[in-house]
Order: sequence, then C-alpha cells, then structure tokens
Amino acid sequence: MSGPELPESLTGPLADFLRYLASEKRHSVHTSDNYRRDLERLAAWLASQDIHAWSEPGIHHIRGHVANLARSGMGSRSIARHLSSIRRFYQFLLREGLARDNPALDVRAPKTGRPLPKVADVDQVQQLLDTPPEDPLEVRDLAMLELMYSSGLRLAELAGLDLEDLDLRAGEVRVLGKGNKERLLPVGRKAREAIERWLEVRRQLAPEQEPAAFVGQRGRRLGHRGIQTRLARWGLRAGADQPLHPHLFRHSFASHMLESSGDLRAVQELLGHSDIATTQVYTHLDFQHLARVYDRSHPRARRRTGNMNVDDDNNMDDL
Repeated sequence: MSGPELPESLTGPLADFLRYLASEKRHSVHTSDNYRRDLERLAAWLASQDIHAWSEPGIHHIRGHVANLARSGMGSRSIARHLSSIRRFYQFLLREGLARDNPALDVRAPKTGRPLPKVADVDQVQQLLDTPPEDPLEVRDLAMLELMYSSGLRLAELAGLDLEDLDLRAGEVRVLGKGNKERLLPVGRKAREAIERWLEVRRQLAPEQEPAAFVGQRGRRLGHRGIQTRLARWGLRAGADQPLHPHLFRHSFASHMLESSGDLRAVQELLGHSDIATTQVYTHLDFQHLARVYDRSHPRARRRTGNMNVDDDNNMDDL
C-alpha cells in the first residue's frame, strides 16, 4: 500500500496470517486481498500512533481506528467488515502467541442512521388525485390511489383486499397486516366516491365469484407488480416530479396525519406498527418540514446575497 513504510514488526505477522489463509484455510485470492487491505490500513494507523507491535493495541486504540474510518466516510457495513477482519487476525495472533487478547472483540461499528421515507407534499398529492381517469382501468387506478392515501394501506394489504372487506356505507375497510394482524380503518369521502365508481366498472371485468376488490383486465386479482406498474404509469401521465410507488402514498398519509394532528399513537394504530419507534420516523419528517418553513420565513434564518433575501433550501431535500 502507498504511504510510509511499515515496520517489520507489523508487516511480518500480517504476511504470516495471509499465508495461513491461503495455505491452511484455502481462501480465495479475492478474500485474502480483502483481509490484506483492511489490516494494512489498521497497521498504517497504528504506526501513525507510534504503535509498532500487534501486542500493544487496546480496545481504545481499535475504537480510535473505527472513529477514524467513520470520519473518512466509510459506511457502517464496511466498518463492520473491517472489524471482522481485525478480530479474525487477532485470533491468529493469539494462537501464535503474538498477542495477549483480542482488542476488537467488543468494538462495534457505528449504527447507520435510518433513511427517512420519501413523501409527497399535500399539493403534490392533490395534483395526482385530481387527474381525471381516461379509461376503466384508470378508474380502478384512481380508486387504489385514493384508498392508499385515505387509509395508509401497505402494498400487500391493498393487493389482498376483498370486496367483503369494504364497507363503504360505514366508511370502513378491514385489512390484514403484518403478522396476520387485522385492523379496521376509516375510508374518507373522496376515496369512497372513487371506489364506488370503480365498482360500477368492475362488474364489466370480473366474474361474479371473484372476491378481489381490485382486478386486472382479465378479471383476476391485481398482483403487487401490476399495482406498482400502474401507479408508475399514473405518475408519468400526471406529471409527478418523483417516481410514483405504493409506499409513497402510505408515507405521505402518515406524515400528513402526524403534521395535522400531532397524535403519534393514533398514527401508529392506523399504520399497524407494533412498535411506536417505527412510527417515530415520521416525526423527523415533520421536523424537516417545519425547519424548511422556518428557513424560508424567519428573517434571521435567511441568507443575504447583496440586497436580496434568498431561501436557504440547498441543503435540505424536498419531502
């Protein structure tokens, strides 16, 4: 590797380890190269800390190395693999009597922040749902969109929906969620109207014995892939500024409900989350929305260019 030359006290045991992997463990050249790169990087860092023997590092040294990897931009999964290489190497050193313990044993890679779900804002959703259908299948597509946004259904819940699960007079839908947990959800007025229009059309497509609420052109239940394809098509026709997929409507439903009500427990129940921590991701989305409004509106938050106020939106993705 490039950089200052490493001392023999570090490179010698490392070379022995790589020979051990090749001869005794029969690892491939690719696998051995991965170990070599990881351990040479550790050796270079130890040398920079004035450590010249593998027996010297303690757990705080390995943690320092991990922090340095994270600062350099290495992701959590790569760091975890890197730590695995170090633990394996120290097992070898212990066997050879070249180390007293394994300092990487209790070191863990930093947790990766959970990515925030993408949502559409209220105006974007309104534009999508106000696009008029042009044929019977688009009447069905609009009914699915309205129901997903009205009730926060998952893709599997929408695909598995039967006619008997819909009670439009009561404004309710019964869905079977993850872990076969059943929940009863409200259906809004716009969604009820869209579903009623679809049911009129559905009679022309589906045989009487077909239980599925949403069917394809041949009268059979519309599957996951079919739903995804049709929603993507709708997004293109409606001029959506981001790809349209089922979870976009579920995420938008959750974010808009939480933004309006502030009731995290109620949103948890509507989404069917067993753990409220899963629902809390939407509080981060809500905060991003508030922060964006603040940056645009507060006179002391806006940047000035000459005599003009400009929005400081460059570092925040649209929700």
